[in-house]
Amino acid sequence: MPRVSSAALAALFTLAAVATSPPSSAAGADWPAFGRDPGGSQHSPLATINTRNVGQLKQVWVHRSGDFVDAPLPKGTVLQATPLHANGTLYFCTPMNRVIALDPATGKERWSFDPHRADPRSGRAALSPPLAMPGRCRGVAYWEGAASAATAATVTPAAPAAKPAACARRIFKNGDAARIYALDADTGLPCADFGAAKGHSGYAAHTDYENHGESFAGSATSPPAVLGDLVISAMSVSDGIANAKDGMVRAFDVRTGQLRWEFDPIPADRRNSSGAANVWSTISVDPQLNLVFLPTTSPSTDYYGGGRLFDIPLANSIVALRGDTGEVVWSRQVVRHDLFDYDLVGHPLLVDIRRGGRVVPAALLQTKMGWLFGFERATGKPLWPIVERPVPASDVPGEKASPTQPVPAGMAPFARQTMKREELFGLTPLDRMACQRKFDELRYEGMYTPPSVRGSLLFPSALGGGNWGGASYDPQSNLLVIKAENLATVLRVVAKKNADTEDKELPRDYLTRPLIGTPYRIEGELFQSPLGIPCTPPPWGTLAALDMDTGKMRWQIPLGQIRKAGISIPKGAGLGSPNVAGPITTAGGVTFIGATMDSKLRAIETVSGKELWSVDLPVPGMAVPMTYMVNGRQFVVIAAGGNAQVGTPIGDYMIAFALPAGSR
Repeated sequence: MPRVSSAALAALFTLAAVATSPPSSAAGADWPAFGRDPGGSQHSPLATINTRNVGQLKQVWVHRSGDFVDAPLPKGTVLQATPLHANGTLYFCTPMNRVIALDPATGKERWSFDPHRADPRSGRAALSPPLAMPGRCRGVAYWEGAASAATAATVTPAAPAAKPAACARRIFKNGDAARIYALDADTGLPCADFGAAKGHSGYAAHTDYENHGESFAGSATSPPAVLGDLVISAMSVSDGIANAKDGMVRAFDVRTGQLRWEFDPIPADRRNSSGAANVWSTISVDPQLNLVFLPTTSPSTDYYGGGRLFDIPLANSIVALRGDTGEVVWSRQVVRHDLFDYDLVGHPLLVDIRRGGRVVPAALLQTKMGWLFGFERATGKPLWPIVERPVPASDVPGEKASPTQPVPAGMAPFARQTMKREELFGLTPLDRMACQRKFDELRYEGMYTPPSVRGSLLFPSALGGGNWGGASYDPQSNLLVIKAENLATVLRVVAKKNADTEDKELPRDYLTRPLIGTPYRIEGELFQSPLGIPCTPPPWGTLAALDMDTGKMRWQIPLGQIRKAGISIPKGAGLGSPNVAGPITTAGGVTFIGATMDSKLRAIETVSGKELWSVDLPVPGMAVPMTYMVNGRQFVVIAAGGNAQVGTPIGDYMIAFALPAGSR
C-alpha cells in the first residue's frame, strides 16, 4: 500500500482548507458526542422546538452521500449514523467507511474523507485498500485541545479567529481493519502525527498489538469515546468461534496515537478457551470521576458454552474503568454464563436522577431482557436490589446453564417478558393455529429458556427487549424514555456430523451459524406464522417512560406499524413495529424517535406519551436522531438509510427539520 511520510503529509494540511463558522456559544447548541454529553444522556437542553409548536416542523434540507447498496446482507447497507454538531459543523460516517462534514444550516458538503481513495485536492495517498464490502458505522467522535476551546470561546464577529493549527480539533472514526482514523476537523485530512510512530500516519490500529485467539479483528461499529486527551476504541470480533479474539478495549493518545492502556475482559488464564465479551455498542465516560463505562457482550461461542464452563465475570457486564490507567474500578455481571446472545446493547447512561428526595449520580443500564439496572456511578452499588432468580436448566449434552440469573427488584420491566399459548397472534384463525402448533412443538419455560436440541423459544430474544440506542433520560420529568422490541425467536442446537466441513460454512444470518470449535451448530429463526407475521403477542415495538423515583412505568405506547404479506396493519390496531435505534429527549418536552419499519420520524410528548407530530421519511430512519442550534434556529436531524439486516428499503439520506423561519 502506498505510504506518505509524516513530514509530507503534514505539509498537505496547508491545502484544501475549508472555511467554517465559529462554534455557537448558545448553551446546549452543540451535540458533540454520540449521546450529546460524555455520559450519553441522549438529552438536549434546547427548547425552541417544544410541545406547542413541534407540529409546525418542516424539512429544511436533505443530504445524500451516494453511499448505499440496496441489497440483502452482506452486500446491502445499514445507515445508523448519529451526526455530531461541533466546531460549527455536522460530522457523520457512511457504510462505505467515509466521513462527511456538512454545513449545519444548509446541509451542503464541506469536505469528505475516504481512506480507500487518494485525495485529489492534496495528492494524499489512500490509507487503506479498497473496501471489499459495506460496513456499519454508527458515528464518529470529536476532540479539541484546551487551547482550541479557549480560542473558540473568545471569537467575536469583530475579531475572527486566526486560522487554527492543523489537527487542533480532531474527528476520530473506528474504521476498517481494526483501525482508528484521526482527521483534521477543519479539512478532513488525516492527522500526520497520529500513528506515525507505528509507521502509518493517520491512524492507530488494534492489530499492532496482541489480541489473542483466532478469527478476525475489526473496529467496533459504534464511535470511539473521548476522555481528556485519550480516545478509547473497542473491537469487533467473532462470537461464533470457540477461541475468538478477545474483546480488547484500548485507549490511545489523541495526538500521537500511542497506546496508553488496554483492557481485556477474558481472564488471562482462559484466553485459549474463549474470547469475545467485546464492546460493539457505545461507550460513556464521566470526566469528573475519571471513569470509562463499558457494556460488554457474551463470550464465545454465544449460544453454546460447553467449552467455557468457568467464570468470565467481565462478560455481559457493566464495567467501570479508571480513565488514566484502564484499571477496573467496579463491575457487575447482569447475565450469568450467557447462552442467549444477551449482549449489553448500549452505553450506561450517566445521569443524575432524583430518587428518595435526593439527587443520585447514576449509571442506568438497559438490557435485551427488558430489565433496567441502576447503579451508583462511583461505587457500583445497586440502586434497586438485585436478586438471583432460578431459571431453566440446559438439556444439551456437555452444557450446563447457570441455575440463576440476576433480576432488579423494584424497577418495572420495559419490555414484555413472557407469553402464553392463548395469547399468540395470527392475522387469521388459521394463521394463529399455525403459531400455536409450532409453540406446542418447542421448549418454552419462560425467560432464560436455553437453546435445546428439540428447539427452544427465546423471549425476549437476542433482538431485544432493549437494543442499540434505545434510551434517553429527561431531567425535567425524571423519566427514562426507552423503547423495546418484542419478538421471540426459535433456537435449535444441532449436533455436527462433520465438524471439519460444517465449521467452514458461513453464517446464513444473524441467528444461524456454525459455532466453530464446538460439537454443535445453531439454527435459528423468527417465531412467525406462514404469512411471515410474528407469532409473538403484540405490540411488537413499544416506547415507554420509567419513573426513576418510584420505579414504575409512567406510560407505554405501541411504536410504529408494519406492512407484511401485502397488508398494511393499521395504526389503530396497536401492534407496533419491530425497531432498531432509539429516542432523544429535549427541554422542550419532546421526545424524537425514528427506529420503526414504517419510515416515520415521530415527536412524542415526553410526560404523557402522546404523539404530537410525525413525518414520512424516504426509507426507515433506524438511527438515533439529534438536535442542535445554529443562528438561533433549532434543527432536528436523522439518518434515513434503512437497514439491510432487517430487510427494509435502503437509502442514503441525512434529513434536517426545523420550524419555519420566524415562527415561535
